[in-house]
Amino acid sequence: MPEATTLTTDEAPASERAALWRDWMARLFFGLESDLYGDTTFDGHVQTARAGDVVMTRLEANRHRVLRRPQVARASDASYLKIVAPWQGSAAVEQHGRQVWVRPGGWAIYDTTGSYEVGNPERAEHLIVMLPKEQLTERGLRLDPLMGRHVGGHCGISRVALDTMRSTFLELPSMSSDAASGAGNAILELVRLSLQELAGRETGATQLEAFRDRIRAHIGQHLRDPHLSIDSIAQALNCSKRHLYNAFSDEDDTPAHYILRRRLQACMRDLRDPALAKRSITDIAFAWGFNNGAHFSRVFREHAGLTPSDFRNAAQRQADDQVSRAGGPATAPL
Repeated sequence: MPEATTLTTDEAPASERAALWRDWMARLFFGLESDLYGDTTFDGHVQTARAGDVVMTRLEANRHRVLRRPQVARASDASYLKIVAPWQGSAAVEQHGRQVWVRPGGWAIYDTTGSYEVGNPERAEHLIVMLPKEQLTERGLRLDPLMGRHVGGHCGISRVALDTMRSTFLELPSMSSDAASGAGNAILELVRLSLQELAGRETGATQLEAFRDRIRAHIGQHLRDPHLSIDSIAQALNCSKRHLYNAFSDEDDTPAHYILRRRLQACMRDLRDPALAKRSITDIAFAWGFNNGAHFSRVFREHAGLTPSDFRNAAQRQADDQVSRAGGPATAPL
């Protein structure tokens, strides 16, 4: 039977569970940061096993977010592609300026060698699958355009891949090491075929996704501009405002909310950054396109669950705790 690792907060005092979870994310997954939307209560469970070179994890936890910063991604020796496939709940995966929502019956993929953020806004049970990146890049696939994408899962080869990933994880305790390795190779091939199909798909859906990418790229380039608006985007992209809204009609998002969230995420990154500890919160907010301090404080608290100052203080305490606990080996790169 392949070696498995199980972690649970059940045995920890309630007051220590959130800190314990953040410590696990940092230690087990090479510096992955986690926040709990400002919640004070938490419970989480992680079970990890290997199918040959494929690392498979079942994660069940209260709502939380994870963040991989660019400097941590660049420093990592491990190169994996990561899949999230919910059994329950949902996940919002963001990478390369793209965001995709994935729910039960689907799966999304992203690259651990780049920065990313995954939001789990409700209690979730996810299957997380990590595949060695080099085993897919050597087949000639251009991976960057496929990252941060909803690959599928409801039909076709992506459904076969999802079913195989789920059934493999569930049956791993009954498999020999050789059988598990063979199942891992099968998963790699099915994911490759799914990505290959996604790369070659020319449909109205992919054309819409390409247009969303143009919108998101423009927003990313002008995020600091306080005058960025739906009107200015429509003018720059030579389209109607209605066309902009229609581009986001099949997502839990609007262009205006996407702009707001990107700005808030940028502010959160800066408030976590020790190098910017002496910069005022107002300066950080205004640098990212906000022009009203009271409005910024209100929407920040709605998004992060904490006031900007409490968020900065909590991030500093977490950083200090991680430094004091540093030195333990990571058991699984993420």
